[in-house]
Amino acid sequence: MLPEFRYHPDPLNTGSVITSNAECRCCGKRRGYIYTGPVYAEADLDEALCPWCIADGSAHRTFDAGFVDREAFPPDVPPSTTAEISERTPGYDTWQREEWPACCGDAAAFLGPAGIVDIRKNSPELEGSLLGHIIYNMGISGGAATRLLESLDREAGPTAYFFRCLGCGEYKFHIDRP
Repeated sequence: MLPEFRYHPDPLNTGSVITSNAECRCCGKRRGYIYTGPVYAEADLDEALCPWCIADGSAHRTFDAGFVDREAFPPDVPPSTTAEISERTPGYDTWQREEWPACCGDAAAFLGPAGIVDIRKNSPELEGSLLGHIIYNMGISGGAATRLLESLDREAGPTAYFFRCLGCGEYKFHIDRP
């Protein structure tokens, strides 16, 4: 069983953690899982840390490693939350730069990347909210907004990244392009 991450509740499903027989460079154990997301550190730690060393902060303490850029958060996210996510929560891979939305005075929980095929198959009720994000948050309107929505692709980009507020349950989005 993986450690719990309040702000990234299912890192296996999002692809930030995979099953692996690799040895963790922090604890030296083979725990059956390895982190595959971004690592901000001097040492090369790509696919070298287990989720437990991220969760307990030992990867951060040992390597001064971060997993989400502190610039990814809106200014109203409390510093303690920014530290928890940056230092003790698996990040997520994006094409250019991550963003971590907030709502209700707290950071939202990362649910995963998606393309339009994924959205229509698994969460069709969110398509309208995502189009609203494109129009109102990204400032893209008309046919360009619809084309961006239709072009969303988890593997080839642009990609939608889904979040959910831990307070009110509202979905939040980040869209990034190659």
